[in-house]
Amino acid sequence: MTAPAPGADGPSPRTRTAQHYSVAPVLDAPEGYIAPGMPGVPVTGYEPHTPAVHRRPPRSRTALALTLALLATLLGGLAYGCAPLRAADSLGWLTIAQAGLVALPLGRLGGRNRLLPPLGALLAAAALLLGQLTQRLRLTHAAGPAPHGLLHTTLTTWHTHLRPLDLAFYAIALTGGFLLTRRTANHP
Repeated sequence: MTAPAPGADGPSPRTRTAQHYSVAPVLDAPEGYIAPGMPGVPVTGYEPHTPAVHRRPPRSRTALALTLALLATLLGGLAYGCAPLRAADSLGWLTIAQAGLVALPLGRLGGRNRLLPPLGALLAAAALLLGQLTQRLRLTHAAGPAPHGLLHTTLTTWHTHLRPLDLAFYAIALTGGFLLTRRTANHP
C-alpha cells in the first residue's frame, strides 16, 4: 500500500500512522548530512592509544637457561645421591622436585622455544640417573675396594638393582620435566 500524494484529494481526516513507500521518501536533511551511527560518519572524540615507548617482547635467553638447567641437573642429582641411605626406597618420589628444579630456568628464561620441553624431560631423567648412580657409588665405596674398578662395579650394581618402580620414576621424571618446562614457559 502506498501513501497518497500530498494535496491530491485534500488532507485526510484520519490521524497519520505508519506509511509504506515503494521508494524511500526524500528526507528533509541538508545535503551531505549522515545520521550518527551510520557508515561513513567520522568518529569524533576517539583517540587511538599510542604508547610513548614501544615494549619489546621479552628476550629469550636460551644459553643462560641451558646453563642453569644443567647446573640444576647436577645439583639435583647430587642431592638425590647424597641423601641418607636409609631413605633410599622413598627417595624416588623426589624426582618431581628434580624435574621442577630443571624446568624452572628452562621455562622462565628460555621462553617458548619448542625444543626446551623435550630437553627439560631429558635433563630431569638425567638428574634421576645421576642421583641413582651417586647413591650406588656411595654404597659400593662403603662396601670396600672394588676388584674391577669403582665405576664398573657401580654400573653393574645399579643395573642389577634396577626395579620396575625405578622405571616408573623415570617416566615421572620425563613427563614432569616436559610438562613443567612447558607450563613455566607459558606463564608470564
